[in-house]
Order: sequence, then structure tokens, then C-alpha cells
Amino acid sequence: MVHPGLYIDYIPGKGRGIFTRTGIPANTILEIAPVIVMTAGERVLVDQTILHDYIFEWTPDDADMCCMALGYIAVYNHSYTANCEYFMDYEKREIAIKTIRAITAGEELTINYNGDWDNGDEVWFDVQG
Repeated sequence: MVHPGLYIDYIPGKGRGIFTRTGIPANTILEIAPVIVMTAGERVLVDQTILHDYIFEWTPDDADMCCMALGYIAVYNHSYTANCEYFMDYEKREIAIKTIRAITAGEELTINYNGDWDNGDEVWFDVQG
């Protein structure tokens, strides 16, 4: 399920991102996408590829597992002041994206890669510089 107003666009100097053609109210589910769950051993291999930049930690039982989200999920850019947040459903093997405030038409939709929308800890690519 993907909200009908979403689209992918290119941002100079940043790459692709998710945007909306319409205003969207706060607390709106934008997308629910299945994930491909990988074991700790598979993650070691994925971490050696460009896919490392697009995986999510998958931690119902094992902190070394990860998942690749399908749909638009992997294209949402990071922001320390994100306007959306994501939720894992470990039983259904899905990730959902929900707005945390009202979104205006044309606005980029962002998530905080740390998990909590307002978590200010540096993410891996800011630490590496």
C-alpha cells in the first residue's frame, strides 16, 4: 500500500527522495511495505555492497539481522527533524511509514534513520564524514 500522492524525485547533491503532490494530515499511514529479512551471516555479505546503505536493522530477537524494505521505503531520506516515522511489524514482516505532522504539497518526506523521529544521534554516514 502506497499513498496515491507520493512520487520519487531527484534532489541535486542528495539523490532520490520521496515527495507528495498533495497535502497530507498528521498521523497518516503513507506506506506499508513487505521486507526481506536477512540473517546475521547474510548481513555480513550485504554490508560489503551498496545495499548496505539501504537496509534496516531487524531486531525482534537478533540484533545482527537486517532487512531490505520493498516499495518506496528505502528511498526516504534521513533527517534529524523528520516529518515521518517508521514502524516494524515483525510478525507480518512489514515496515510502515506514518506522518508525524501535517505535510504540504511538494514537501520531501523524511524519516530519522535512528528509528525515533527526533533522535539526534549521528547516523553512520555523518560519523564517517
